Amino acid sequence: MELPRLVLAKDQTIIGASSRPLSAAAKSGGLLRLRHGVYVDRARWMNLHFWQQYRLRVEAAAESLQSPTIFSHHSGASVWGIPTILKGQPVHALTTFRGGGRSRAGVRRHRVESDMAEVQEVEGLLVTSRIATVLDIAAFVPFAEAVVPLDHVLKPDPVRSLAACTKAELLDALPGRYPSAVETRVRTVIGFADPASGSPGESYSRGLIHVSGFAPPALQYEVRSSTGRVAYSDFYWEGSRTVGEFDGVAKYQRDEFLQGRTPGQVVVDVIVREDRIRATGRNVVRWTWSVLWKPGALDGLLSQAGVPRRRRPSSGRANNPGTRK
Repeated sequence: MELPRLVLAKDQTIIGASSRPLSAAAKSGGLLRLRHGVYVDRARWMNLHFWQQYRLRVEAAAESLQSPTIFSHHSGASVWGIPTILKGQPVHALTTFRGGGRSRAGVRRHRVESDMAEVQEVEGLLVTSRIATVLDIAAFVPFAEAVVPLDHVLKPDPVRSLAACTKAELLDALPGRYPSAVETRVRTVIGFADPASGSPGESYSRGLIHVSGFAPPALQYEVRSSTGRVAYSDFYWEGSRTVGEFDGVAKYQRDEFLQGRTPGQVVVDVIVREDRIRATGRNVVRWTWSVLWKPGALDGLLSQAGVPRRRRPSSGRANNPGTRK
């Protein structure tokens, strides 16, 4: 979906017109005020996905800020088309001011040395490079959230004709960028990242699965019966013969997933597919974004399904079948 055009009060001033009609339209509900002097059609705004609304907020900041601004972190990612876990994120930008980062007018500033600011122009906006963007996010957010953008950049981006980044490129860009403890944390996430992840929801799920201590699942597992392939599953644990499926909204909304079907037909196909998987003797556990947003909910689902936990390095191996109290 194409983003709606921003309506700017300064454009009215340039032609000698008053900007008061814009304020009046915002009060009556026709326009929505995003920032001082920046408006958007309210009806079109309400039809946008939350990540599209965030991208438009970045655009609005670029129009209203007085000095050239380098957008970073989640804001830079939104310009690059890199998925992130937003959850109320402000607009992020860099500053070389030695007094540190300052939040002002809804923009969070991050202190950076001038020689470390890798800047590119994308869609008319100054942003940090793809590699710098995902590394900065990984250094800034919890582990599971950091997995999402890193999984994404390890794959080619056909929409923007961008090649995949490699783990070697990500690791080469790390030295000297962050304090040692932060660098170690980012290295851990890079090591965990996997281009086999099929969607942002799957990436976030996999991060939460790891943080919760479950055994690592096989990704994009081919479920087969005696007659051949039944389906590919998002996750699979052989130890409990459990298929895990993240159920996002895209398959019910986007044309590339609908493939001429109605959302109702997709629901029926999902049920039939799940029945075929269960007929192979495997159990299926399915979850949505609402489960991921609720702390501990995914942990409960997987525990109930019998998904095994990772073996602790300190556990060793028992030398007899009994348990000594």
